[in-house]
Amino acid sequence: MKPKVYVETSVVSYLTARLSRDVVILGNQVVTRDRWRDAGERFELVVSTLVLEEAGDGDPHASRDRLVALEPLTVLDASDDSIALANALIQACAIPAGAAQDAAHIAIAVVNGVEYLSTWNFRHIANPVAAYRIEQACRAAGYEPAKICTPRQLMEARYDEL
Repeated sequence: MKPKVYVETSVVSYLTARLSRDVVILGNQVVTRDRWRDAGERFELVVSTLVLEEAGDGDPHASRDRLVALEPLTVLDASDDSIALANALIQACAIPAGAAQDAAHIAIAVVNGVEYLSTWNFRHIANPVAAYRIEQACRAAGYEPAKICTPRQLMEARYDEL
């Protein structure tokens, strides 16, 4: 059985957006596009209804491209348990109250037993301080946390080589 990867909205945004002039963002876009090609062979890619909502916002052409890219992925719904965990992440100061959607992404992945959460969101999700607090809050609520990583980190090591 393939490990599951929750694809957070920033990943599909980098995948489908016009190439950036910012060299760091451009590099992340190129990595995302390159890694997306074979990710489905190695992992079961999942999203949530929240990802679909966020991907559907904004420019109609851009949102269409994001939603088309996400179409083949399994969609997870929010549950009462994921809502409770999202609130626990905020209460534990793992995620700021103003970033409740980021807490919801994490909670939906964790409650559904997803092994990895892939994101380019370094502000609230993919940073060491947040990751430590997220792990602690998830375990305190009785869940095994998803491993948070960027698409680059996720695809660097071949799963069959580990």
